[in-house]
Amino acid sequence: MEELKLISKHPGSLRPLVEGALAAALRTTEEGIRQTEKRLQEFEAKYQLSTAEFLHRFNNDEFQHTLDFDEWIGEQRMLASLLVEKDQIKGIEFVN
Repeated sequence: MEELKLISKHPGSLRPLVEGALAAALRTTEEGIRQTEKRLQEFEAKYQLSTAEFLHRFNNDEFQHTLDFDEWIGEQRMLASLLVEKDQIKGIEFVN
């Protein structure tokens, strides 16, 4: 566990400021997750495959590279990254 100490010249102002920034970051990340999941669902509907099945078959060279497939892979990677970011933000706690 990493610990960070912040010092402010203005008593009582730092915690609400940091909490607000973290809340905004979480909202932005969650919106990114929603948009990415929507995009993945569009690919899944278009190709009648789950993302997991597509990736499995793509990695077994059953598909050729296309712009759509590259975007699909990119969206899956983005989702994975956003989920890690969300977990990291939610894992932050304040200690006194």
